Amino acid sequence: MPDLIPAAFADLVRDRPADEVLGALPDRAGLPRAVDGASWLDDLPGLVHRLLADWRLSVTGASRHGECALVVPVRRHTGETAALKVTWPHAESRHEHLALRAWDGRGAVRLLAAEPSSSALLLEGLDADRCLRERPLLEACEVVGLLMRELDRPALPRIDAVATKAQRWAEQLARPTPSVPRRLTEQAAGTLPDLLASPGPPSLVHEDLHDLNVLAPLPGSPDRGDWLAIDPKPVAGEWAYAVAPVVWNRAEEAARASNLRIHARLRADVVAEAAGLDEDRVRAWTFVRLVLNAVWAAPYAPASDGFRARMIALAKAFTD
Repeated sequence: MPDLIPAAFADLVRDRPADEVLGALPDRAGLPRAVDGASWLDDLPGLVHRLLADWRLSVTGASRHGECALVVPVRRHTGETAALKVTWPHAESRHEHLALRAWDGRGAVRLLAAEPSSSALLLEGLDADRCLRERPLLEACEVVGLLMRELDRPALPRIDAVATKAQRWAEQLARPTPSVPRRLTEQAAGTLPDLLASPGPPSLVHEDLHDLNVLAPLPGSPDRGDWLAIDPKPVAGEWAYAVAPVVWNRAEEAARASNLRIHARLRADVVAEAAGLDEDRVRAWTFVRLVLNAVWAAPYAPASDGFRARMIALAKAFTD
């Protein structure tokens, strides 16, 4: 059997403290235990082996990983190709199975089984070597916008609401952050109430939808389209809120742009047009999220200085 836990993944997770937000949630029924990275890694091999046995899976290749999740390529006892995903427990991931179940394979990877108390999912197999990042930038922006249209459906009751999260954001924007220009934090703080005042009925939104979170179906997969969203961070809100990750990813292409303002706005506008979103609301939400990223990065200086500076530059591209 291939090595299940890549050393690079272990290095990413090992020093993380237990997620305080997950640990503080009042309704913890069915949720995983908040645990530090080192303890979780100690238990991970045993957990993976138990899931392989419980779901009658055989490993078919080397594991892959992201920032928080291990993904093991497997075959079900029926012969179907699948992927076992086990995530380090944190609050953002706790509703992933609910979103995937609601989308039921329409625009997103199909959920085959879930064990929420272990942050474990069994997903349909996708082509991990064919990521939307490989496509030209504006084509990728259009694909993301079209996926937003396909994923659009009413919000689920248990999903975190953007409006609720925004109460904390308003407090954070009101506090002085010396390494972030005050005019940006003040403008973001002033924009947020206007966005929340008239959002319309909330949708089930993937708040981290960008080209690295879009994969192609396996060759020969019938009726699965060209691209499918993965790794949802579901929230109840409007899709205009979700365009920002398309703007802040692919940093190397933004760095090569002769005019960052035109480049960044074009990304957002292409997504907005493909998704049928209000361009002004897309730009406003994107600005707010970029400023928030800069504020959140500030306490981690100097390691975060490059990221913070990039968020500030992008935020300025969305000011008038």
